[in-house]
Amino acid sequence: MRNDQSGLGYGVAAYGLWGLFPLFFQLFERSGALEVVAHRALWSLVFCAVLLLAMGQWPALRAALKDRRLVGALGVAGFLIVINWSTYVFAVLTHRTLETALGYFINPLAVAALGIVFLGERPRRLQWVAMALGVASVVVMVVGYGEMPWIALVLALSFGIYSLVKKVAGRSVGALPGLAIETGAVAPVALAFLIFLGATGDSTAGPPSGYWLLLAATGVVTAIPLLLFAAAARRLSMMTIAMLQYMAPILQFLVGWLVFGEPMPLMRWIGFGLVWLAVIVFVVDVSLAGRRSRFALRAAGGETT
Repeated sequence: MRNDQSGLGYGVAAYGLWGLFPLFFQLFERSGALEVVAHRALWSLVFCAVLLLAMGQWPALRAALKDRRLVGALGVAGFLIVINWSTYVFAVLTHRTLETALGYFINPLAVAALGIVFLGERPRRLQWVAMALGVASVVVMVVGYGEMPWIALVLALSFGIYSLVKKVAGRSVGALPGLAIETGAVAPVALAFLIFLGATGDSTAGPPSGYWLLLAATGVVTAIPLLLFAAAARRLSMMTIAMLQYMAPILQFLVGWLVFGEPMPLMRWIGFGLVWLAVIVFVVDVSLAGRRSRFALRAAGGETT
């Protein structure tokens, strides 16, 4: 599959926005992570509904809702992504953005490990090396800090399991209807939580304040990069997407280190260094596998002509 320039632009925009998310979510320091995520889930659903109407995709949503297995899988995916969102926002609000970067660097390794355990996939030699380096980085963090980097691990595992659920569910639903079903599954819980906060006087925002409108904007901020990614995925090879995905944690790392001034002692540098080495090995493996696949296809084409 050849890449086109528009697809590359969509991909860079999507991962660039994800990488800069900490700058946006820092604006919600007065709120707790759960309140922010409840708003994010509700307003994402509202924005999806508007887009479904504007883009004429309501028939696609109705068709997806008829598949109970798909709806059930997307419901599970919705709660997994809420765990991911909540952990991410909590990390940013508590000045631990560097741990989010670590989590998303580890994520491809976690996805590979889950594929081995649950799908019976056979890892290649370099994949084993990359995963071993990822484990070594966690060990270094534990030794250096005396505690498990739980934020990074929860982010990596929750998004890894989310990816696994989406893979098992299949690709029979588009990005927008899929996101609508996922957010729709968690919306009742999110709404009940916000009503509870309002009733107990613990809500940090109410209409029509500017802060409330900023919270409402989380729906738009959530949906736009997902739609950009969907547009990129249709135009780019999997190898290109695999390379682009590291833009987000690189930007998160730079924001946490250079903008927020989070500490980077020696043991953290060593831990990140091992992760970056794992990423390099992983990317090399993907590149070699893609090259071997292309050679095999050309050879097969040559044999049949």
